[in-house]
Amino acid sequence: MPSTVKNATLLLLGRAAVRAHALLGDPAARVVGMGRTHDPYAEYERVRRAGVLVRSRLGLHLTASHEVCSSLLRDPGFGVLPPNALAPVDSTAHAGGRRLVNPVEESFLVRNPPDHTRLRRLVTPWFTPRGLRAQAATVERVVHAHLDEVAARGTFDLVGDFAARVPIQVITELLGVPNADHASFARWGSALVNAIDGVRDMGEMRALHTALREFDAFLDDLIAFRRREPGDDAVSALVSREDLSREDLVATTGLLLVAGFETTVNLIGNAVLAVLGDPAVRERLVADPSHADAVVEETLRTDPPVQYTVRVPTESTVIAGTRVPAGTPVMLLLAGANRDPAVFADPHRFDPDRADVREHLAFSSGIHYCLGAGLARMEAAAALRGLFTRFPDLRPAGRVRRRPSRVIRGAAHFPVTTGAVPAHATHRHPIVEITG
Repeated sequence: MPSTVKNATLLLLGRAAVRAHALLGDPAARVVGMGRTHDPYAEYERVRRAGVLVRSRLGLHLTASHEVCSSLLRDPGFGVLPPNALAPVDSTAHAGGRRLVNPVEESFLVRNPPDHTRLRRLVTPWFTPRGLRAQAATVERVVHAHLDEVAARGTFDLVGDFAARVPIQVITELLGVPNADHASFARWGSALVNAIDGVRDMGEMRALHTALREFDAFLDDLIAFRRREPGDDAVSALVSREDLSREDLVATTGLLLVAGFETTVNLIGNAVLAVLGDPAVRERLVADPSHADAVVEETLRTDPPVQYTVRVPTESTVIAGTRVPAGTPVMLLLAGANRDPAVFADPHRFDPDRADVREHLAFSSGIHYCLGAGLARMEAAAALRGLFTRFPDLRPAGRVRRRPSRVIRGAAHFPVTTGAVPAHATHRHPIVEITG
């Protein structure tokens, strides 16, 4: 059977099997396999009601417990799996007889020590508090430049015209990428992130392979440019390392670029959705733009860009009274843990003023704590301040379309308008269409 036909068949069979298990009530299948009306937060509550650690017929365990998630994220006895390790097909791409590096699947993001430690240490200096303070003026400049662009339109796509453009420009400037094409970056990032929990069909496979080919060629050109003309940036520093293989160099550079904007794109969109859905929060933010930091933090708790991650024990162990064999995946429902009533009072209520708001696990924890967390917070807060200072009457202008990934939660298309609501009009909350 030709590989394309075989992969298409395996994808169909895999989706059918997951959907069948979901209909039978399997918790993991319901989290990853439900359709357009899928509400992930309702599923996380199902898991919570079923127990601290819940077993799935798909060969893994799940937990929505904040205590358990936090503990396993910090436990050196648990390692990471590649994002698509449980996928039914291999999505590896090739070009010119060479296997293409997928930065999301082959970088330090999915490596265990000592490789993780070695590679992460190389880029940490650019994301320290001191390094980020130096970027504050750049972030503000970029936010206001893009607000100037959309102001003349009246109606625009919050994602494509603003939320994606801001972090793409910031991260490409930070990493010394000349003449960055935001449209290409957005397309590459979307294809890579949409497939992070496994491609769903051959159309998504083709989009992923196209993105990998284009991104690989771009990274080769960027690396060659920085070898000829080194600068004071992370890519130049990586290129100067003679102990890095081409695969590690491409994977690390690619991860910094993609992860450097994808989390923030989704965080901005989710935060604006929260503000537009709560008149009291909007009123407070318009009156006090500094409230943006708290709104961002509560968005990270209640609707984080990364919904779950997976850890595996290196040895047989006991978790919450259950024996878990070595190598058995444990799905940590970070977004569910962020609403654990054992930690957060009235956990489903959006309350930026809660004292323990920063106890969330939106950026993971332990050695894999998100390297760009500080930059994402800074960019999202600046975006909210700018948006609601410039456009206090910002409101939805159509349906909001969610991206298809179950791991990554965010809007793919979010039409908004800057005009005031007519006196005779009835305010309508955004209608969210969940794809997948």
